[in-house]
Parts: sequence; C-alpha cells; structure tokens
Amino acid sequence: MNVSDDGEGRFDLGRIALPGGHVEETEQLTPTSMRIRLAGPKLVGLTLHPGEHVRVRISPMLATLLRLKAGDSLRTYSVWNADPEQGWIDLVVFDHGNPDSVGRDWAASIQPGEYVAFLRGNRPLKLRPDAPWHLFVGEETAAVGFASLMRALPAETVVLGVHQAETEDDHVDLPRPLARISRRGEPAAASQQLVDAVADLDLPNDRGAAYLAGEARSIQMVRAHLVQDRGWRRQDIVTKPFWTPGRRGLD
Repeated sequence: MNVSDDGEGRFDLGRIALPGGHVEETEQLTPTSMRIRLAGPKLVGLTLHPGEHVRVRISPMLATLLRLKAGDSLRTYSVWNADPEQGWIDLVVFDHGNPDSVGRDWAASIQPGEYVAFLRGNRPLKLRPDAPWHLFVGEETAAVGFASLMRALPAETVVLGVHQAETEDDHVDLPRPLARISRRGEPAAASQQLVDAVADLDLPNDRGAAYLAGEARSIQMVRAHLVQDRGWRRQDIVTKPFWTPGRRGLD
C-alpha cells in the first residue's frame, strides 16, 4: 500500500488524493463547541450537500499505522456551512469531555495556517425538501447537521423540534429556533428527557419529515415515540446516529 504526503498538504493513500484547506480562523461558539474554517483553492468549486460530513485527517496516516492505531488518524465532523465560490468550509468540533479523545487534542492544538485534509463522508443527513414541515430532534452533536439542513429550507417553511445540551450555555445558535432543554448532569444517552420534550410539542396534523440525530439510543427512543404514540410512518423519519457510549467508530 502506497501512503505518502506530498509536502503541500495533499495526502495520498494509494491513488486517493484528499481535498483540504488551511485553517483560516477558529471561533469558540460555546464552552464545548468550536468552529474551524478551512479555506484554499482546492475548496473552490467543492459542492457539499446540506447535512454532509467529512472525515478529517487529524494525524498523519503513516504514523498511526506504525503505531497500529490507524483509527486515530481520521475523525468525522459535520459541515456547519460552506461557500464553494469563495473556497471555504466551516466545521464545528464538539468536546464530549473525554480526556483521552484524540479529536479533542487535535482541536485544542490546531493553529491558523495549518493544512487539514479530509475525505467526504458517507450516509449524510439527507433533507426531505418536499415535506410541508420539518421536525428536528437531537443534542449537541446533531446541531451542526441541523444548521446545514435549516439553511437549505425556504424561510416560510415550518420548522419545529427540540435541541438538548448540557447547559443553556452549551446551545449553539441555530438558523431556526427550536425548543431548548438542558440535561444538567443527566446522561445524553438513552435520554427520556429528550423523548418527553418531543411528546410536549404541539405538532401539525399533516405529515412532515423528522430528522433525529445524535446519540443512538436516544434516537431509537424518539423514533419509537413518533411511530407508536404519534402514528408517524418510519419512511418519514431520517435518523443519523453519531455516537453511543462504549462503541468506537460510531461517529
């Protein structure tokens, strides 16, 4: 297997050349969420669909292979915003509070001017543009994908939902307002609080599209509520599990 770096930031794994850009700026959106803007000529014309995410190279692949920890080389981040004409994309990195997180260490050490390469992710959070209204439900890890989808919706489209975070300060500002709830020490996994907040929503009678993202078990619980208690069809519910405790690789 041919693994090399051409010295200008382009990373080649066999015949796969990764796009990327230099860190133009960073911004601490909340105590636990940081925006990172990547910009450069390789990002001009790169069209990213709403809800798409990328696999970022956070450490050299060759070094991680030699340490027999190839999984430490890439991390998945949702795209917050992008401009293919100007040639930049914004990623938002969420700090789960895990002191052993290599992604957390990368985000904490990244500097303006540093080159970051990435792969396009698979299974994006896909928008249902023809739905008459849209329901968004998730916690901090869902907020970035939700923001991307919301920006793609017409201003007159009805948007409802629940955004959960640890504290009020941990809520990022979304393009469309959702009901905000705070865990305040309660676990984000298998969150009955999230289900109860969805149950309290006054939803339209006509069929809409639901987007459930974040922790896997919480997503399952909210989907079960929508299907069993609200009469939703499963095909009208889009799910995207990003993580769950104890399962490595579920980004």
